[in-house]
Amino acid sequence: MRELVGKTAFVTGGAGGIGLALGRAFARGGMKVMLADIETEALQAAVTSLREISPDVRGTVCDVADAASVERAAQAAFDAFGKVHVVCNNAGVAAGGGIDDISLDNWRWVIDVNLMGVLHGIKSFLPHIRAHGEGGHIVNTASMAGMQSDLGFSSYGASKFAVVSMSEGLSLRLKPHGIGVSVLCPSYVRTRIGESGRNRPERYGPAQPLDPASPAAALVAEIARNIDAGLEPDAVAARVLAAIRDDELYIFTHPGSRAEVEPRFAAILAAMDRVSPP
Repeated sequence: MRELVGKTAFVTGGAGGIGLALGRAFARGGMKVMLADIETEALQAAVTSLREISPDVRGTVCDVADAASVERAAQAAFDAFGKVHVVCNNAGVAAGGGIDDISLDNWRWVIDVNLMGVLHGIKSFLPHIRAHGEGGHIVNTASMAGMQSDLGFSSYGASKFAVVSMSEGLSLRLKPHGIGVSVLCPSYVRTRIGESGRNRPERYGPAQPLDPASPAAALVAEIARNIDAGLEPDAVAARVLAAIRDDELYIFTHPGSRAEVEPRFAAILAAMDRVSPP
């Protein structure tokens, strides 16, 4: 989509971090914006802040793990602005784990938000975008954790690998319809994802504390340090805006991304070479 002025964007996880930065970039770019988030007070504060840029900003409470909640949020966007053109399935959470503490509740929560939340957004908006015929773009937030496995045995990594695959397949199917797809794969960004548990619904049970001496706890501490030193969300949003205009499938944000994936790709190619004909 080359022309975004006057179009409408819907962003989940819009009350903070990358989601709020996306909303800000869209508003500055002349778009109408609907922010969706599970965190009511933070959502209202986000909407108030963006209305200093544009009056065409609204907010709707939404639990992306609940398909009906996403449907209601989509309807709120249609009621407010009519047509929606850009959908950012951005909401995401993380939970500790590893091989020493395999929590099914943690896995269900992370998969329901990070993967099913993306699916719910696609299901709720794709028929609408196809019907209005004005083109559109879907941005699914994955991660560099969806391109390589440095996190080890991880619900977060598994969910993000799935989002990459989903986005690649969706892109193939939607290109003939004039609808673009991007998968956002940032490395460390200064967000509050390390505090995801603040919004964990009761149906997934309480978060279990990690053994401070465990490898999983050490990994979580390292990730927290990397997040604190990470990229600003506004820089990520600027890349997303450019990628939508240029119809890019893969959105990488960190200069070191290539080095992160090369060992995995090399191992895959080497394994393929071992079964190649002599």
